[in-house]
Amino acid sequence: MTCWQSGRRYMANKTLTRQQILSQIRAARKRGRRLDATEPTAKKASYDRSARMLAIELTNGSSFRLPVKLIPWLRDIPAKQLAGVEVSPSGEGLRWESVDIDLSVPGLLEQIFGTTSWMRQLASRGGRSRSPAKVRAARTNGAKGGRPRGPGKGRRRNRVAA
Repeated sequence: MTCWQSGRRYMANKTLTRQQILSQIRAARKRGRRLDATEPTAKKASYDRSARMLAIELTNGSSFRLPVKLIPWLRDIPAKQLAGVEVSPSGEGLRWESVDIDLSVPGLLEQIFGTTSWMRQLASRGGRSRSPAKVRAARTNGAKGGRPRGPGKGRRRNRVAA
């Protein structure tokens, strides 16, 4: 007995009625509308040659401009070809037909905003912030002789010889 013959015994051999098919179509459309309302997808994408940026506009009104140098698959693509970016019908992907590259919009945003280098950039900006509270704290610490020393930094400890 071949694989397909033995598999036939276990496979469902069910025929759907017209009513069942229409019911499944309605349910699928309802799920699609719910996803459209809750999950943003790409509405428009373009390439800015002068800034070497990829611009993506989402259905929820958000927009992003991403430097092409941060997108490994696009770094070495000429500007003329990058300008040919198209949004997939579902809005979940970007396509460059001339170079046969397809990128997932959620994956691309995660690649850029979820990377360690991006988080490092955010952290460095946060450390440079100049809020009134931070300015006051710096002045207070300066009046006391500078930033407080942490444990073990520049302090002598008496060690007992064993």
